[in-house]
Order: sequence, then structure tokens, then C-alpha cells
Amino acid sequence: MSTTIPILRLGPVLLISVQVELQDATAEALQQDILEQLEQTDADAVVIDISGLDVVDSFIARVLTDTASMARLLAARCVIVGMKPEVAMVLLEMGLVLPELETALDVRAGLLRLGYALRRVAGEVEGGRA
Repeated sequence: MSTTIPILRLGPVLLISVQVELQDATAEALQQDILEQLEQTDADAVVIDISGLDVVDSFIARVLTDTASMARLLAARCVIVGMKPEVAMVLLEMGLVLPELETALDVRAGLLRLGYALRRVAGEVEGGRA
């Protein structure tokens, strides 16, 4: 099942920017799409930008955590970026600490956490190891 959420490839990194509220079925389909892309490509990292989400319930949090764990089993690291402070507070209030989940403030910080940096080369943005 394919979602309408695009998965962009930046060299060895898969970048997913979630700009719509995730329904349970969409979250599960996105998880499957990410895993298929990891299997079909030589990507070794995943960055999931959730800055467009105003709400992350316990099911979506579990899907994100499971996706990160599954990515690790496929030899890829996963970083969740762009979590809004109010989302973090609600997750903490629900008792979802998610210590195994790598996070960063934004895409740039997530890429740096993974050891990649974006740089401007001859007027174009290019990705590479930091």
C-alpha cells in the first residue's frame, strides 16, 4: 500500500516530510513504504520530518518508534525531526518517553546527527558526509 507522502532520496539518506495529519492506516502504509525503500536502495539513513504534525497519539508514536527499530534491523539509522514542543509534552504526559528514538530539531540537525551535511556547490545544494 503506497501513501501520498513522498520519500525523497538524498544520496544515501531517505527524507520523508510528513505535512498532513497521520491517520493510523496512512502511518502503517508509510512505514511499509520506508521499509521497501530501504530494501530496494542502498540508503543507510532515514530522516522523518514531523514538523507538520500538530498531534502525535500513542499509536503514531509506536509506529514511528517501530519504524526506527525496523530501519536499524535493515542496517539504517532513523532520526525523527521537527517535533513541536507541545507534541513532546503530550507524549511525556502519556508516559511515552521513547528513549530508543533518535531526534533532532530540524532536517539540517538530523542530517548532522547522522554524519551528513548539506553544502552549496556551484549554486546547487549537495549532500555529503560531514
